[in-house]
Amino acid sequence: MRHLKRTAKLGRTSEHRNAMLANLVCSLIEHKRVTTSLAKAKAARSVAEKMVTLGKKGTIAHRRLAVARLHQESAAKILFKEIAPAFKDRRSGYTRIIKLGQRQGDASQSAILEWVDNVVPAAAPGAPAAEAKPEEKK
Repeated sequence: MRHLKRTAKLGRTSEHRNAMLANLVCSLIEHKRVTTSLAKAKAARSVAEKMVTLGKKGTIAHRRLAVARLHQESAAKILFKEIAPAFKDRRSGYTRIIKLGQRQGDASQSAILEWVDNVVPAAAPGAPAAEAKPEEKK
């Protein structure tokens, strides 16, 4: 019986799924927003939020856990230096999922996964996302 088993299988083996989600979260950390399928975005959301929670704790042990999960030390550095301190006052809900509609090739539901505090103007599907620049205070 599969009672309380909520892992999204995504048609992959566990090793492939873990590697794919780690890469997706690393891309989210580096680029601040990623466009993917809705199912992958929902699966990656929980991994990303757990990584931010590790980043907020900030110890060496938590940094090692994050590197072990993400497999990229550069992404862990960005997570601990930039992203986690930005969410220090927020208890949870670090990411948002914006549904885009169906993909042209296979009609899969598409979505954008991004950080909540990242203010980026919405772009048309398929267009590269523009980086938002903070306004200067006068």
